Amino acid sequence: MSDTVTSSRAITVPLAKPVMGEAEYAAVADVLRSGWVTQGPMVRRFERAVADYVGAPYAVAVSNGTAALHLALRVLDVGPDHEVVVPSLTFIATANAVRYCGATPVFADVDPNTFNIDPKSVDQACTHRTKAIVAVHQFGLPADLHRLQAVADKHACPLIEDAACALGSRYGGQRIGTHTPLACFSFHPRKIITTGEGGIVVTDDSDLAQRLCRLRNHGRDVADWQRHREAGRQRESYVELGHNYRMSDIAAAVGTVQMTRIDELIEARRRLGDRYDAAVRAHPYLSPCRWPYDAQTNRQSYAVTLRDDAPLGREALVDALRERGVAALPGLACVHHEPCYRANDLRPTLPHSERLARRMVLLPMFPEMTDAQQRRAIDGLYEAFGLPETVAVVPADQGSD
Repeated sequence: MSDTVTSSRAITVPLAKPVMGEAEYAAVADVLRSGWVTQGPMVRRFERAVADYVGAPYAVAVSNGTAALHLALRVLDVGPDHEVVVPSLTFIATANAVRYCGATPVFADVDPNTFNIDPKSVDQACTHRTKAIVAVHQFGLPADLHRLQAVADKHACPLIEDAACALGSRYGGQRIGTHTPLACFSFHPRKIITTGEGGIVVTDDSDLAQRLCRLRNHGRDVADWQRHREAGRQRESYVELGHNYRMSDIAAAVGTVQMTRIDELIEARRRLGDRYDAAVRAHPYLSPCRWPYDAQTNRQSYAVTLRDDAPLGREALVDALRERGVAALPGLACVHHEPCYRANDLRPTLPHSERLARRMVLLPMFPEMTDAQQRRAIDGLYEAFGLPETVAVVPADQGSD
């Protein structure tokens, strides 16, 4: 069945919307007036803001979240003849970053309640060729890092985090970014904060941080700010093959302002998530995400799963919501079913991932979502099935659509 969805009604409740204001506009104008618009002092300021917030000693900003994950794998010397265990139910960039290193992604199944990679499946997927394990914090919910670290220790390989969606989330009371040697964040417009496009790697290892800085800038051993300060007197060398993964000062200026409001953005998302939870738990045909361990999600996205006895399929529910002006999307696909992976004979049987790929729907979630917009989305979930909306989970309408 095709995932194509259609609608005869204008969308009034978007799936996502970044929060921007005069402070971001002014910060960009200041950078433009400074004459230094590529990687420079504003990038260093943004890196410090993210590192301090997460609680990590070092942060290295790059051009996007995929670049962050690619460099994290590279500094672990992942290469040909290696395998890296990743979930299949994730955005394709997770697996692609492994292939950029010449290594083989080995796909593990997920927990059907959390949508995150299952430690038992990871253990079964590890071999003598396993070089690393990648834990994806899906939709901002931290994976079960304690159990995953035990598996990584058993197989003597590092655990790294694809934390693209998880800035501000916590596991065991600590913010994501402090549990493993390398955690990678994204600043795409649908993430918690945005730089337009951008990413960052946080680490507690000074040697890894230094190499990350080299690799993002063609392998050069002298940073741009050092060259500028030394007025060209310091001769640079290119000590290994690197990439052009630099972040611009324009993007970093936006991100620096966004970091000043991150807590209020997350708090707004959590209020919305709590209301969705109440409505979905009361729904006879839908299930919310559930987790049994000590974690706190930032509510980057909100996904529901259609139960097996639901009279509507995924595409029908998406269409019904869009007919009511509510943007919705089919959820994640299985990477090992994508055309560019089919020829690699990497298609295991992953029952939970495959079921969720057929039955998951993403609902609107953004900090400036009004009560009226969320009520419309929740009402749509009930009306699509011919049900009355039975739980008063949203306050009286405030704001406009």
